Amino acid sequence: MARGPVLVIGLDPARIPGWDPTPVVAAIDSGHARFAEHGIEADLCLVAPDADTEETIAAALTRRAYACVVVGGGIRKHEPLLDLFEEVVNLVHRHAPGAAIAFNSTPEDTLDAALRRLG
Repeated sequence: MARGPVLVIGLDPARIPGWDPTPVVAAIDSGHARFAEHGIEADLCLVAPDADTEETIAAALTRRAYACVVVGGGIRKHEPLLDLFEEVVNLVHRHAPGAAIAFNSTPEDTLDAALRRLG
């Protein structure tokens, strides 16, 4: 299988009201740096659940051909965001049908999730 590029879709911690985004931003940065250490190109698409989410994700998915799309746990695990999670999976299916889909548990294990699908 191809070794990249990878698109990571997740919640933008800076746009979620009511809590300090600093530790999550640091974890995202750390997890993203692991891709470069392994020579894999990776793009981030961080969103907030609002009216522009679908458009933002569709634009990211069509920017280039991705070998894998990782959907972050913040979107997937939080039950009130079930509709958003479904929408993300369907957008990947529609706009990047050749990409494998992976799911991380934390921002730090995003590379591991992608590698499971990339081989």
